[in-house]
Amino acid sequence: MNDRTSADAAGAAARSGAHFQQLYYTSCEHGLSGFSGFQFNAVSEGVSAGTRQAVEALAGYEPPRSLVESDTPEQLDRCPINLCYRPYDQGGRTATVLCVRYVGRDSARRFGNYFAHALHGEDFPAAGRGLLGIELWNSPVWRGQVSPSTEIPVLAAPPRGSLTARGVQEFLSAHPHAAQLPQLLAAVLAALTEHGSVVVTDHTTERIAHWFAAVCYLLPPPFARRLSFATYVLRPARSRLHLIGTVPEAQLDFGADEEEAYTVFDFARGRFPQPAAAPETVRALVDLLTRIGVGSVRPVWTWAAEFTHGAEERPEDWYEPVAAAAASGGIALTGAEARVLTHWLPGADHLGSRRAQVAAELYRGHRQLDDAHLAVLSGVASAAGDTALHQEIEGRLYESRMRAHMSAAEDAVAPTPITDRDARRQATALWERLLVTGTTGPRQRARLLLWALGADLAPAPEVLDRETLALARALLATSTPGAELRREVEWLAGELPPVRAALATAVEEALESRAGQEQLFTQFPAALLTERDLTGRPLLLEHYWRARAERQPERTAEMLLRILHLRGQAVPDAELLRELWRHPSRTWTHLEAIEIVRALPVEVLRDEEVGQWLDRAANQPIDGEEQLDLCLRLYGLLSSPDRLAGLRLDTRQRVSTTLALERGLREAREATELARVFTVQDAGLWAGPQALKRYRLIPVLLQVPADVGRLRDAIPDFGHALLERYLAQVWQLVRTGERIDEVRLSHIAAVAAVRSGAGMAQAHYEVVNAVRQHTAYRWPLAELERLERAVRPCHTELADRYREIAENRRGPRRAARLLPALWPVRRRREEEPESTTPGEE
Repeated sequence: MNDRTSADAAGAAARSGAHFQQLYYTSCEHGLSGFSGFQFNAVSEGVSAGTRQAVEALAGYEPPRSLVESDTPEQLDRCPINLCYRPYDQGGRTATVLCVRYVGRDSARRFGNYFAHALHGEDFPAAGRGLLGIELWNSPVWRGQVSPSTEIPVLAAPPRGSLTARGVQEFLSAHPHAAQLPQLLAAVLAALTEHGSVVVTDHTTERIAHWFAAVCYLLPPPFARRLSFATYVLRPARSRLHLIGTVPEAQLDFGADEEEAYTVFDFARGRFPQPAAAPETVRALVDLLTRIGVGSVRPVWTWAAEFTHGAEERPEDWYEPVAAAAASGGIALTGAEARVLTHWLPGADHLGSRRAQVAAELYRGHRQLDDAHLAVLSGVASAAGDTALHQEIEGRLYESRMRAHMSAAEDAVAPTPITDRDARRQATALWERLLVTGTTGPRQRARLLLWALGADLAPAPEVLDRETLALARALLATSTPGAELRREVEWLAGELPPVRAALATAVEEALESRAGQEQLFTQFPAALLTERDLTGRPLLLEHYWRARAERQPERTAEMLLRILHLRGQAVPDAELLRELWRHPSRTWTHLEAIEIVRALPVEVLRDEEVGQWLDRAANQPIDGEEQLDLCLRLYGLLSSPDRLAGLRLDTRQRVSTTLALERGLREAREATELARVFTVQDAGLWAGPQALKRYRLIPVLLQVPADVGRLRDAIPDFGHALLERYLAQVWQLVRTGERIDEVRLSHIAAVAAVRSGAGMAQAHYEVVNAVRQHTAYRWPLAELERLERAVRPCHTELADRYREIAENRRGPRRAARLLPALWPVRRRREEEPESTTPGEE
């Protein structure tokens, strides 16, 4: 630098107030010490002793052993240059930068001399007009010769050196190990925040300076200003700077306790450390910065200033501002970066209205953001006052939610009512468009309708009618609807009346256009319709009632009467009856016949078809007392003179005979006559008399007194089934152990008096014999004497035996003749006394 240039710089520095103090340090004869040797050759005015001490500590230089005796200019140019930068505060405001070159011999011709030119600034950023320390590499400001004077001027705005962002990017593009830049940057960030040093080895300090510049450009500016570095140190283990450069000849003699404090990147040999663990946000910041690249990052730092709040102290504090700056500058973010930035925006109140700008850039640049992130962006836009962006994002959200709900996606969420009028109008328009262009099947259409219901949309009635009719037609064409579709349509039909109206219309179309659709109402979804939905549609009502009869057979008669009323008919035709009663028997139940007889005019009973159905109903099998009661109720209805006259002859006979038998049961006075009435063979195949005989005769028979002799002679003629039940009931009476009244005693006496050879089955005779034995040996004597008196008029021999047994049981024990059996029988231990076996003497 010539004197004119120095004077101009000094004047500029004086005018701005920010300047650098200059210091020359070397081995020389004339300097501030007053003797020859290493000393400050010259300094600017006002340099403090502390500054001199700091520069002296940084200025030491030890050349590689192979270059110690360098003497010629060519040899000296090969020696490493140390550009050293040392800040003294966190913001890098007070800092020193010096360039140290090896100059070979000193004035005494001894090797080992070096020349250090230092610039010290109390306001380094202002004095350097924003230059970073590394940007003074190869700057014309640096001097390598002693000054004839011990005072040199202060300096402002030194010219930048040869390093530029573009040049560094070209260097990286050509370097075989450029992929190590993210790890190098992460290691430097760790050194800045966690202490320690990063050592960079390469063949020349020119290359090392490029690595340092790459790091400095990518670091957040405050971090770059507080990064201390030296482009060349022969013994890195003796340095505590953040970033240390060295050449392959360097002595990396770290002690065992020092290795963890130094991270070595040997670009000369291709040796690099394993990636160190780092917070996820720091890794993300490193990836973002290195992807932006050295050549493009500097304007990003300018833009980032608009997104910071000034308190960013940790590396991770810079991630979102850098991402926002990149997005605002048109640099594409990854999906992960966009999502992180989305979550950051709601809390970035310091951005003010710029939040909406970032939200817009994220929204338009990242169409893959999911609904949760879009909802955040929509909220940011609304909070920032960007109504247009808010509505645009909400529209996309509505569409996304509708599509997810329509396709039953796993992440689909249930709709919530939209209360804002404009938002509802917007969502309704999107919904209508999706119905027309986005649905491919009935389930999608059904789910869209459900979404509209849940979101409280208000589509135009004609649109709703059109779309629900399209859904209804599609549903009728669906052969096997899934359970989910059935459930959803059922919900729609219950909550949205237009769906049922459309379904009724579609069903009516099907019935009118295609034959063989009579069972449509038994199928999904026509079965969802109610009678109220079919008001004014007689064709549908009739088919609806037919289907109900099939689903609820117990209401078939009711449905018949409704159909007849709808048709205005009094007499049901054969086809209608066959359709309603599809079961194989094609018979009315007694209850159905009762309902029909009560409702139809009397003259209808004369109809041949109705008469046949009534005849089958009147003579159908009867199973149990309940059915018998219904049968008698039906017969009672039919027995009125006006109805009875209209019945078929065989039906009249069944009704009259059954009612006569039932009346005989109610009016019976003597058991034998009652039993004889039910042995009439002409009515043996009729259901009514059979049921009365099966369910009512025995209980009534045992409640009326019997002429013992007459009943004894009539018992064998009861018929097998009736006799089986009668004997079983009498046997139960015998074994009750209770006192027997006169009515029941007459029946027991009649059974006991039955003679052998009466034509009964063997099993029945065994019951008679068991009755005789049980009463003889188990009954109390008083009861036995009553039985003896009851049987004596018709069976003297049996009465004598009863008396003999009674006397034997009453007096001293003596041999007694056993009751004679009327026939040989097998031994029945459970029914006979332990002491004897019945048989003929």
